[in-house]
Formats: sequence, structure tokens, C-alpha cells
Amino acid sequence: MRAIFTPLLLSIFLAGIPATAAEPPAWFKESFLDMREDVAEAAKSGRRLMLYFHQDGCPYCDKLLRENFGDRAIADKTRRHFDVIALNLWGDREVTDFAGKPTTEKEFARALRVQFTPTLLMLDEKGGTALRLNGYVPPHQFHVALDYAGGKLEKKQVYTDYLLAREPAPASGKLHDAPWLIPAPPDLSKRDGRPALAIFEQKVCAGCDEMHAEGFPRPEVAALLKRFRAARVDIAANEVLKTPNGKSLAMREWARQLKIAYTPSFVFFDASGREVFRVEGYLRPFHLASSLDYVASGAYRKQPEFQRFIEARAAARRAQGEKIELMK
Repeated sequence: MRAIFTPLLLSIFLAGIPATAAEPPAWFKESFLDMREDVAEAAKSGRRLMLYFHQDGCPYCDKLLRENFGDRAIADKTRRHFDVIALNLWGDREVTDFAGKPTTEKEFARALRVQFTPTLLMLDEKGGTALRLNGYVPPHQFHVALDYAGGKLEKKQVYTDYLLAREPAPASGKLHDAPWLIPAPPDLSKRDGRPALAIFEQKVCAGCDEMHAEGFPRPEVAALLKRFRAARVDIAANEVLKTPNGKSLAMREWARQLKIAYTPSFVFFDASGREVFRVEGYLRPFHLASSLDYVASGAYRKQPEFQRFIEARAAARRAQGEKIELMK
């Protein structure tokens, strides 16, 4: 009953190049997909349930399977603390949800508002979410996530603080400035017709360094960023900012309230100050540009499924003869 990956053409991004996908490890649980039973069985064994949402042709899923679960230390730690079940974002297998209602994989994913693959839900003994990772996170941060949820620390400490206290990967150790960022102290409550964007970073952050070096300078990304009132938010800082709804809060406290679990994370707000979308995982420039375009164009209002938006966007560009490089 376990979902199986096979080599095929990219089915969602349709980039026109072959993609070979790694298969989930043999130790993933084979399940009848009754979520209540799976939670109870994991708890009885002293473990928790982890749901892994994937899709065919997803390069970030492949990266997770190869670089994270393919690492012996991570695999051993995961198996010690969790039963892992793979679920296809677009799958039709029958699932019994936490309320006992029959549904399908894709409807179950939709009900849980899964917008990215991979998405990992680490559940507690009652089926509640102990920790959610929306998108790929690198191995060193994945270790932190496993320790946090596997150690049942969610009732003792906010994950953002736990993440800050752990040994990070080598990084520049500085926050990066950019001319398109709102000057300090940032005020995201002001209105000029553009949506607001809060970019959550920290000083020691290899992903932030990469985003500023490779993502933001890309011409398409740079042009899209001008369509936002964007502010950098340091998740460790006590500096006060004004949030989109007009509240004055320390950056650190706002990151806690929004349950930021990865840096850099992008949280988008409409003109009324309402959060409409967020990105909380490792991104290459193509997907960063797609995220910005999704909000800047207003497409999120008509298409609630981000993956469908990407599919249409890639198809339109492919029709114009453009070669889409997903991971470059």
C-alpha cells in the first residue's frame, strides 16, 4: 500500500527533461491509511506518526529522500521516534481521516492545506500536529526537527526558540541588506496598494546567504520583489516592528506567533493585513519567482492550490520555447 516513486518526466513542472526519483526507504510504514489506527499504533510502540506528502517529479522530494532519509544518522533517528507514511499529493488511494471519514489522498492533503512537496506532519499521540515542515529543509535542520518533535518538546518550548539554540550550519553570520527592503524600523502597516511581504531570517543562516546571493539577484525575482512592500524580520531580534495589522511587536515575538520553523521564510499579506500565503522551505530561484508571482498577480484568489498555479505557469513558458531549470 506504500506509494512508489518511478523514473518519469516531470509531471507537475513539465520541464521537458527526464527526472529520476528516489524511492522511499523500505522502512516506511505500509498502511491501510486509517489515520486513527496509525496514530494509535505508533503511540503503542512509543513512537509518533509522520506523514510525508510528495508528488511525482518533485526535485525537493528527491532531495529529501537522498540527502536526509538517505543519511544513516537521520534514518536511525527517524525510525526511533516515528512511523512514516508516504502520501501522494494527487493520489486517489482511500484514506480514513482523523474524524473517521473516508476520503482520498488528494482530498486529505487539500483539507490539511498542503501547498508544497515535500510537506511533513509530525503528529502527537492524539493526532494533533507537533511540528509541520512545509517544504524541504536541509539535514542539519532536519535533525533539529526530529529532536524537537521526537522528544515531545512542543508543549515546553516554541520551535523557533529551539531552532535558534541549536548548532547551525556554517554561514556568513550576518544579515544582508537590500535596497528594496523597507528601512528599519520596518512598518508593514502602511498601505500603498502593494501586498506586504515579511522575510524571516537570522544572522547564521546558510539558506539566507544563498537566497541573497543567488535568488534575489535573478532578474525575474528582482522585478517581482518591486511589487511588494518587503521587510526583513530577524527571528532572534528584540527590535520592534509594525505588523501588517498595525501591532507593534518585537521581531522575535512575531516569529513565535507565526510559528516560523525555517529561515528564510516568506509570509505574504494582502492590503488589509491578512496573511494569504507563506513559503517555509528551501527554494531555488524558479520556485521563489513562482511564489512571488502567485501573490503579486493575485492568482491566489482564483487558484487556491499553488501547485496547480506552478503547473500552468510552467506550461505557458514551455509553450513559448523557454527551458525551465528547476534547481539552477
